[in-house]
This record gives sequence, structure tokens and C-alpha cells, in this order.
Amino acid sequence: MKLVLGSGSPRRRELLAHLGIVPADIRPPDIDEDPRRGELPRPYCVRLAREKAEAIPAGDDEIVLSADTTVALGRRILGKPEDEKEAASFLTALSGRRHRVITAVAVRRGDRVWERDVVTQVKMKSLSNEELNAYLQSGDWRGKAGGYGIQGMAGAFIPWIGGSFTAVVGLPLAETANLLQAAGFPLYKSAP
Repeated sequence: MKLVLGSGSPRRRELLAHLGIVPADIRPPDIDEDPRRGELPRPYCVRLAREKAEAIPAGDDEIVLSADTTVALGRRILGKPEDEKEAASFLTALSGRRHRVITAVAVRRGDRVWERDVVTQVKMKSLSNEELNAYLQSGDWRGKAGGYGIQGMAGAFIPWIGGSFTAVVGLPLAETANLLQAAGFPLYKSAP
């Protein structure tokens, strides 16, 4: 079996490497990631992971792994900011507050899809103007849900999490390993 990663995220590739996996191919899906009217963060995230997995063409000997990470402030979905101004508004809203990071994973083999979602509680400290501006200038907010990446400079802004660190980065390893094994991927076996 060959693993196809349905994501262009370098963080997801790095996390898979922790499991000893190098994807046979990387095929980022081209889907509409806009939330539907009235859609709540968790169902939105689960839907996107599944739609990504289903959108990727795959052969009979391929297993597709896709994921989506969403930052939720109450019922509000904070996706990837379009520009520095939106990143600043996301970070200002998160400053000094707890929020949820939801990561949904979908593994597809043929017509069958295995799914799991993980919700992690995250506390961001109150950010000073100096911290906020330095982070915005770093550009590390680009391409990251909620406008921050816990594995980078913004890790200094997170004094507490309740849940899975790897899920906040973008791929919950324990759950992903279980899904891959359920789909028949030879995770802990040596290659023939």
C-alpha cells in the first residue's frame, strides 16, 4: 500500500515523519473551504477533511490521508488569514482567551473512509502590542488557522493546552496512526 498525503502542509509531512512515514505522493486537493451558512466549527472541520480525502484521485493500491485544522472562538471559525490585517484581528480576538483547535483526519481506501476529530483547548496569553507586531512582522501567521502556529514563535504565547499538541500543529499522531492501521496501512511493519 502507498500513502498519498492530501495536503500541501509541510507541518503534516513533518508529523508523518515522526511515525516513520514518507508519503509516496503529495496531492493537495482543490476544494471550496468556505464555511456554509450557520455551520459550526467542528462539523465544518470534519466535512472539510472528508471532502479533501474524497476529492483526491487514488489507485487501488493507494490510501489517501487528508486533514483540516480549524481554530474556533466560541461559534466563530477562524481560518487562515488572508492578510496581515486579518491575522492581527484574529490574534487580538484570541489574546488572553481560551479557544478550541479542532483537527479532523480522514483516511480513504477505495470507497471506504475512516474519520476522527480531535478537539484541544488552548489558552493564549494577553499579547502586548510589541509581541503582536513582532509576530505579524515575522510572517509566521501565513497559512495557519487562527493566524498562529504553536510550533513556532507563537508557542511563547501559549501557556497551557488541554489535549493533543500534535493536533494543534495539524495532525493528531495517535489518532492518525489508528486510522491508518484500520485502513490496512502497514504502519509498524518493515518493508518487504
